[in-house]
Amino acid sequence: MSTHTVTVAEGDGIGPEITEAVLRVLEAAQAPLRYEQVELGAREYERGHTSGIGPDAWDTIRRNGTLLKAPITTPQGGGYKSLNVTLRKSLGLFANVRPTKSYAPFVASPHPGMDIVIVRENEEDLYAGIEHQQTAEVTQVLKLITRPGTEKIVRFAFEYARAYGRRKVTCMTKDNIMKHTDGLFHRVFDEVAAEYPDLEADHQIIDIGAARLAAQPERFDVIVTLNLYGDILSDIAGQIAGSVGFAGSANVGREISMFEAVHGSAPDIAGRGIANPSGLLVAATQMLVHLGEGATAERIKNAWLTTLESGIHTADMYRPDLSQREVGTADFADAVIARLGQEPRHLRPVRYGQQPRLRVTSTPVPRGVKHLVGVDVFLDWAPEDRDPDLLGKRIEAAVAPLGWDLKLITNRGVKVYPDGFPETALTDHWRCRFLPADGDATTLPDVLSVVAALHDAGLEPIKTEHLYTFDGERGYSLGQGE
Repeated sequence: MSTHTVTVAEGDGIGPEITEAVLRVLEAAQAPLRYEQVELGAREYERGHTSGIGPDAWDTIRRNGTLLKAPITTPQGGGYKSLNVTLRKSLGLFANVRPTKSYAPFVASPHPGMDIVIVRENEEDLYAGIEHQQTAEVTQVLKLITRPGTEKIVRFAFEYARAYGRRKVTCMTKDNIMKHTDGLFHRVFDEVAAEYPDLEADHQIIDIGAARLAAQPERFDVIVTLNLYGDILSDIAGQIAGSVGFAGSANVGREISMFEAVHGSAPDIAGRGIANPSGLLVAATQMLVHLGEGATAERIKNAWLTTLESGIHTADMYRPDLSQREVGTADFADAVIARLGQEPRHLRPVRYGQQPRLRVTSTPVPRGVKHLVGVDVFLDWAPEDRDPDLLGKRIEAAVAPLGWDLKLITNRGVKVYPDGFPETALTDHWRCRFLPADGDATTLPDVLSVVAALHDAGLEPIKTEHLYTFDGERGYSLGQGE
């Protein structure tokens, strides 16, 4: 029997406790694994590695190709960047696969038939983390969606559904509002779906889709969506299935894969020995299947299901009317170990066949014809009287000699000049859209002359966005009210 070398990171908060419990289960099940431990997270931040990971850990992860990672604390509202996101993006772990299933009646859930898989795009969207403070009052984040990244994750979702006997793939976006970013995701989904006529495909707007998931999860099978939406949906799904503590996830790349619990590091209960190790244990079974050790994964997962049936529950799933005994982390692991070789009598036993190879490709994007046709210049302008008409006339006087027209001014995306409404709330951040007066394409030197003219007029340009057409199609959004 060959042995697989796996990198293990015990993480922060409850991470060390649940890692110890899961490794004991893997050892008792005689999983053919050898471990190399690395440190990630809080201790590495304290050592001065601002990414939360040192060079040696990177080398170990890349050499072994498989990482089993416990939760890592991400500072909220400031501090270091998320190491979880850094790992996924740096290692090309483009697909986050999060199965969610109800284990009713042995674990309380209002949805006993729930059995879905959320495939979350892992590298793009707002999680690119490109943020700036532009004025005293306004910050921004860039939402980046690419055609190659979208095609890769959508195709993976359809391949996954076909390989695992699923019947339907649902795409969720907010393309009624974000027509270029989410719109691209939806368009690519429709294109790829046409290649899989054996699978049902549909699209839902994310807000009503999330509501339907919470109320009627049986309507869904496989969901594919953008990074942020997928993160939110998988927590909703995990919680209504019984507990987010059950949820494990696989982060899949072409060369490297990472397996982790969906939940966070839960510092409020760290060191108390009460954490549920199930999420990381489920992730470990996903890892075993990925490594071709389906038989061992079956043995562990069925022992875990038998433990749930036996009513031996950790605090997060304990219910007096359902549970037989409340246990802590270590005792729960002991209960799973004691049931290795058993299968559940009421819940459906798991069966893992040969790990399918998923075909994941992306089509080269033709360059087409691209023309620069204008520019949006953002200004920091905060006089006591923030009068858009005053600003507009000042700008028009500055650029008129250059042969440019001020098309509009927006504030937080809403048109305020010309013909704005006095009820519109205003900040110190103004987008000013300029188009050549002759309607022709323009050049970068001409755009720079506009910015210089605004500066010379005593205004403060803080950002520019060039306006392009692609094969004659507008590549930028209209202002609200335009």
